[in-house]
Amino acid sequence: MNLDRRLLLLLREHPLPFVTAVVFGAAGGLLLIVQASVLATVVDALFLEKSGVTDIAVLLLFYGLASLLRAAFSHTERSAADRGTLRIKQTLHERLLHKTAALGPLQTRSVQSGKLGATILRGVESLDAYFSQYLPQLALSLFVPLCILGAVFSADLPSGFILLGTAPLIPLFMTLIGKAAKKATARQWNTLSRMSGSFLDVLQGLTTLILFGRSRERIHSIGEISERFRHATMSVLKTAFLSSLALELVGTIGTAIIAVEIGLRLMAGAIAFKPALFILLLTPDFYLPLRTLGAKFHAGMEGTSAAGEIFALLDRPEPSTKGNNTRRAEPVRHSGPIVFDGVSYTYPGGRDAALKEVRCTLEAGRCTAIAGPSGGGKTTFGNLLLKFATPSNGIITCGGKPLEEMDRDEWLQGISWVPQQPYIFHATLRENLLLAKPDATEAELMQALRSSRLENLVHSLPLGLDTPAGERGARISGGEAQRLSLARAFLKNAPVILLDEPVSHTDPALEVELLASMQSLIEGKTSIIIAHRLSTIEHADNILVFDRGRIVQSGSHAELVSKEGFYRNALLSIREESAA
Repeated sequence: MNLDRRLLLLLREHPLPFVTAVVFGAAGGLLLIVQASVLATVVDALFLEKSGVTDIAVLLLFYGLASLLRAAFSHTERSAADRGTLRIKQTLHERLLHKTAALGPLQTRSVQSGKLGATILRGVESLDAYFSQYLPQLALSLFVPLCILGAVFSADLPSGFILLGTAPLIPLFMTLIGKAAKKATARQWNTLSRMSGSFLDVLQGLTTLILFGRSRERIHSIGEISERFRHATMSVLKTAFLSSLALELVGTIGTAIIAVEIGLRLMAGAIAFKPALFILLLTPDFYLPLRTLGAKFHAGMEGTSAAGEIFALLDRPEPSTKGNNTRRAEPVRHSGPIVFDGVSYTYPGGRDAALKEVRCTLEAGRCTAIAGPSGGGKTTFGNLLLKFATPSNGIITCGGKPLEEMDRDEWLQGISWVPQQPYIFHATLRENLLLAKPDATEAELMQALRSSRLENLVHSLPLGLDTPAGERGARISGGEAQRLSLARAFLKNAPVILLDEPVSHTDPALEVELLASMQSLIEGKTSIIIAHRLSTIEHADNILVFDRGRIVQSGSHAELVSKEGFYRNALLSIREESAA
């Protein structure tokens, strides 16, 4: 389905405002014909028939009333179109936000955050001109010129044929130039999307770039892409100005031909003054809707270019759609063992499977640790458990029920997840904590802070829990952000807990304290700990060692130490480094 058709389907969801806009715009066009007729009658009466002002008072009053009505109709037309466009933009914003939430972090991670933000914000806003200006004008450019053409034909046939012969030139030029404009606008939008993505990536990684001395290279890169965007923008403007020149030229020549033809025939006595003036008054307004359509066409082109990115995002397949489409009466239960039965997963576009035929059981109420080298499949294992992705092969069950049949939102409500790089929102510490439990009391908040060893920090702040955390936690350290995420887990107190490197940003002394607190958090719960530090996982009931997407070892700490393999070798390496 092409973009224009899909955009029109959006229009059909909110048709009333746009129908109103077209009806009032058409009514304004009919009033224009009435005004021209009245004005021609008034001028003819005053200057040729030598009538007094009192004789034409009714006509003047009627002309003034028509002018007021046209102004009111024009205002209503714009308001209705803007109102309909606002509804469509709200609909698209809601769908895009729901879509990004449904896709989850695993799917959206493959898209640059700057590009994604430009699509959701700038892309939707750029549709404003397409819906509020171009589409209503498209309907009016068909209706109003036809009405004027009918009025001119009724007054004078030769003038009507001249208008009929010159009018098709405007759509012809608009179509020819419009193809080039569409390509130029699409190129400009793609360049803008890439620039947005690159620029945001540089801002987010600016500290790292400075540390490694690579900031000047990125400055040069941003300069190059900015220059490409400038060239793309100038190309769009050049095409738009060329289109405007062509359309204005056709309209001006058409009006000039009518003026010369009417003037010569008027001097020869072949046409009366009143219909001649009536035709002259209407001729510029005959070409005006068509010229305006050309201008609105260029204004709406950015929207159609952005629509490609919008619909591409909306069309992306969601993970685990079976359980998300239908609400089931049976609630999701997190009791019972979580079983991975022959689970494999390959990332979209990837060649090799990230997980290969994984078979394991996460016992209910017990702690399972996930270890292994980087790239071994630990993070993919966690993503599948969180339903951020659906297994390519195999099945995951909880208490005998497949995860695919469970609603993802309900499943996640029963899981506390502490990621390796937690996201801290630009809000207060209190608001960031309440994400885990919106109805938490002050005592519960303080207990969660106490358990995550953040209580002293909060008490030292002038605003306490009402202190803003800053964008992405800019006002707190990496370790404090990780402890804040851990405090969310304490506050939520869910039956299933997934900890991904929960103490990676802490010093050894604080690590010992947090590990002691986490024992109370995971006690009696189904808990999964993903970590590289052996001190974090050595007390787990069962340890799964991943390598190249497979489970190569499993057992308790004592069992794995007694066997040859990755776990024992890693432990020996750590001891050698400590001794050195």
